[in-house]
Amino acid sequence: MSLGRAAPTAVAGKAVGPVGFGMLGLTKPWAPVEYPEAAHVLKTALQHGANMWNGGIHYGTPQANSLHLVKYYFEKYPEDADKVVLSIKGAFDIRAGPNGSPEGIRASVEEALKVLDGKKKIDIFECARVDPAVPVETSIQTLAELVQEGKIGGIGLSEVGASTIRKAHAVHPISAVEIELSLFTPDPLTNGISDTCEELGIPVVGYCPISRGWLTGEFRKLEDLSENDFRRMLPRFQPDVFDQNFKLVEAVEKIAKRKGVTTAQVAISWVCHQGAIPIPGSVRESRVIENCTVAPLTDDDLAELKSIIETLPIVGQRYGGGQEKLLNA
Repeated sequence: MSLGRAAPTAVAGKAVGPVGFGMLGLTKPWAPVEYPEAAHVLKTALQHGANMWNGGIHYGTPQANSLHLVKYYFEKYPEDADKVVLSIKGAFDIRAGPNGSPEGIRASVEEALKVLDGKKKIDIFECARVDPAVPVETSIQTLAELVQEGKIGGIGLSEVGASTIRKAHAVHPISAVEIELSLFTPDPLTNGISDTCEELGIPVVGYCPISRGWLTGEFRKLEDLSENDFRRMLPRFQPDVFDQNFKLVEAVEKIAKRKGVTTAQVAISWVCHQGAIPIPGSVRESRVIENCTVAPLTDDDLAELKSIIETLPIVGQRYGGGQEKLLNA
């Protein structure tokens, strides 16, 4: 399946383009961008069809995160508020983990609404991770009440397995399921997540479509990452597996060069062909324009990419440690 600009996907009652925009790169403390510059990047994304914006309360600090940036943007461009599908993750703390209790969810939504101050409504709210201490049905029921109260437009799920998707959808229709999906992480295509979403008619939103920068081709050895780059902490970037994982990058680069496009464009287009909406994040206007230009992939290209995935398996967990246990819950 290929998603094109002439065939948008409906999310939360709105049509969205084939590519969305993740605000991760604009709001994390290790890659600070001044708000005027960030707003310009967001404006460029919208102008190039990326009208689904994805952020999180925990993307940044309590004083400067995705919500503060969104508020700044829509104060500057109020006419764009109805053009954007805003998806916000919350009910999660980097240190404490998820809080899917009714009280935790309500507190998170109220915090988000307070920061946005009416400048933009929350079209989709999703708990960033499933709370293992709270039945998912309880969390979804609370979110359903918030939909009825008009505080959020719809309910999203993040990093959930097929069984959880079914349980949640039985309580209230789910507007979107956000998962990591890329040539480095094709797991949702074989573990039932993608099939379940297709069966239930739930749009899939794929985060990290260029695999945390792997598929930009900007770094070719571990030393290309600065010593304080957060990716050095992730299992797939460790010295003993770096060269093995880079083999997949080199294989995709050959396809990109043959087609006269960038490696990132091939990677993002592949996610589109899986029926998902990729949400690459960027801090540069040029990168946004590149990411919104979906490369044409033929059946032969897709078959070659499938073979690359099968013959060059990626080594290492996605997050490692305690965070890994919260994935595909």
